Amino acid sequence: MPSVEVRFGKSFNPDVQTAVHELAAQTSSIEPDFLIFFCSPKYDLPALGKAIKTTFDCPAIGCTTAGEILASEGYIEDAIVCVAIASEKLRPKLFFIEDLRAFANEIGPVEELSGADRKRGFALFLIDGLSMLEEPVVARVSQTLKGIPVIGASAGDNLAFEHTYVYHDGAFHENAAVLAIVETTLPFLPLHIQHFEPTDKRIVITAADPLTRTVTEINGLPAVEEYARVLDKNVDELTTLVFTAHPLMLKVGGKYYVRTVQKANSDGSLTFFCAIDSGIVLTLAKPSGSATVNLEDNLERIRKTIPDPILIFGSDCINRRLEMQRHSELEEAKRILSRYPFIGFSTYGEQFYGVHVNYTLTALVLGDEA
Repeated sequence: MPSVEVRFGKSFNPDVQTAVHELAAQTSSIEPDFLIFFCSPKYDLPALGKAIKTTFDCPAIGCTTAGEILASEGYIEDAIVCVAIASEKLRPKLFFIEDLRAFANEIGPVEELSGADRKRGFALFLIDGLSMLEEPVVARVSQTLKGIPVIGASAGDNLAFEHTYVYHDGAFHENAAVLAIVETTLPFLPLHIQHFEPTDKRIVITAADPLTRTVTEINGLPAVEEYARVLDKNVDELTTLVFTAHPLMLKVGGKYYVRTVQKANSDGSLTFFCAIDSGIVLTLAKPSGSATVNLEDNLERIRKTIPDPILIFGSDCINRRLEMQRHSELEEAKRILSRYPFIGFSTYGEQFYGVHVNYTLTALVLGDEA
């Protein structure tokens, strides 16, 4: 008998009660100890929150998305996907951060998290994707947990960039985050996937406001003009497509992490998807292959550590999805994912340990005992 059982559910039905009933029917063969779900922001969220709480009698985390992902379906939209997990070898404990600004402004370890059992486990983290507070919040959480892998993502809203929500205890919340600290004896593997590598071109951020993620000067010159010059382009050529094709990378602890420009502003500044400080050095990135080839290679590689994964929880940047869509690779991505027990969503940012990143897939791979 397996020591852990998982059941996946999905629904495209726009009616909340019908959709949750379909999820329950698809997962009814087990009594779950933990539920993870991701949903389109088009649903009636107050009704959905109540339906999830009354239908599933177990700890649950979830959030709104910029698209859902499920192995059997690939990259989808306007749906709810879930995974129900039953195992005595897996014990989730939920923590709710109801005010991100207050949490980020506090200093030192988080008392409520300091007592978390750290024998062996991981933490899954979901946060309001428009809060612009991912960096201080995930850094403080990771520092408190001291070594427990923190894998997570920023909620989305189908690229409307208006409101993003995380679920906790029967309701959806803005300006909030939810953390599931999972104690387990099962084998697991944190995963960080990106398909860019550094070039020899570097820039220095000489003026920036980290709170608004705005860079006003690069190399002592107006940010938009200098960024265009580094790319050998004119300022009027700086579109979203150019920004996603030419991200930057920050070196942290000997590893490179992606930083992406969100938009060029009329005052000559650049707004990033991550906080950027004055004085840091960024490296221009180049693709190291396609997103789908990169995805397949990395998923194949995990079998060296966990030969038969039973669950892969993945937080995949919306830019990766848009890139695959532009290159007509979504069907290929579906083919790749169909070979793995994968569930996740398209995000507005990803977290890996204490670092907030862009244009990345962060994942937690869970295996069964031998």
